[in-house]
Amino acid sequence: MPPIRFGVNYTPTRGWFHHWLDFDLDEVRSDLDSVAALGLDHVRVFPLWPLFQPNRTLIRPRAVDQLVSLADAAAERGLDVAVDGLQGHLSSFDFVPAWTTTWHRRNLFSDPDVLDGQAAYLETLAAALADRPNFLGMTLGNETNQFSGDPHPDPDRITPDQASAWLERMLAACERGAPGRLHLHASYDAAWYLDGHPFTPEHSATLGALTAVHAWVFNGTAQRYGRESTATAQHAAYLIELSKAWAEDPARPVWLQEVGAPAPHIPAEHGPAFVRDTVRAALDCTELWGITWWCSHDVDRALADFPELEYSLGLLTNGRQAKPQGLAFADAVREERAAPHVPAPRTLALAVESGTPCAPGGPVFEAWMRLAERGLRPACVRSERVADSAHLKDRGIAEVIQPHEV
Repeated sequence: MPPIRFGVNYTPTRGWFHHWLDFDLDEVRSDLDSVAALGLDHVRVFPLWPLFQPNRTLIRPRAVDQLVSLADAAAERGLDVAVDGLQGHLSSFDFVPAWTTTWHRRNLFSDPDVLDGQAAYLETLAAALADRPNFLGMTLGNETNQFSGDPHPDPDRITPDQASAWLERMLAACERGAPGRLHLHASYDAAWYLDGHPFTPEHSATLGALTAVHAWVFNGTAQRYGRESTATAQHAAYLIELSKAWAEDPARPVWLQEVGAPAPHIPAEHGPAFVRDTVRAALDCTELWGITWWCSHDVDRALADFPELEYSLGLLTNGRQAKPQGLAFADAVREERAAPHVPAPRTLALAVESGTPCAPGGPVFEAWMRLAERGLRPACVRSERVADSAHLKDRGIAEVIQPHEV
């Protein structure tokens, strides 16, 4: 594996993601200077879909040019850029264009006209960046799967087969625009934890260039087990290992694309310890591609109606000063680069039966965490693969146990 990538999800200090309405490249440069000062190597950026494609057949050239100028500014600071296309959902707000809502209400995942518009948009963004050496690739959107079912208040209902067809078509559009880059999709943890969700573990672990996981401990982990528990410290590592149970390729990379320290579940004074514990646990997983923290800068408190925890997730203040957790992340990055950790294969695996709840509180989660508390390093393997000796050998697994045996 190449060196682990360390980056941050870029939240602009002036106007948050609404900054695209009043795009100021000097402000962006100042933000990126403060990111680069932490020693990071990439940013994940979020063009707001309704602003870039306000009409199904209008993709605004100026907006696309601004995205390219942001990527160029990042390159000047030694930062690579990953781009999310169809935002959908960011920090409790939904961003979908008017041509998919109310009087024009159409299913985001199955309506033919919407699909045509989405594919054209993703291909356009990818093509605009295809010649930039620091362009990593496209993510289809930020947790777009949350629109497909509960608990969304107005979901676009689809089947897993429809989700698969949507993912394959949109990934193909990205590939047409920028061949050979890291194009992927990213679901919030319902794909792993919510029974009956149309976006499945198989989708996450088999479609796209790599698997992305978003590991948020406000999903019940910190509330149930406590901020200083093994479950909270190892939650990201658990998701990384769980994802490998569905991967067809044992060497498929996994990107910890979002992880953060949400208050009050992780109080500010405990933030640095959470950063260190989370990074250390993730680095002990084989096939890790990188860690991208959420987020770069705190949200400006002049902006209204965010959930309270969203205002303080940054590694840096809204004034671009490194916070204690930002310094802790920078220290972890320096330590890893100075002496890279090479994790050994996880020889003990926990069997995961199809349909068994994997969410916090469920038998798989509980068993995995009990093993981790004993100082063991559990992997996960689907029950259907337990008898596949070649698969187990490829992954370095020597022993498989059932959750009830732990």
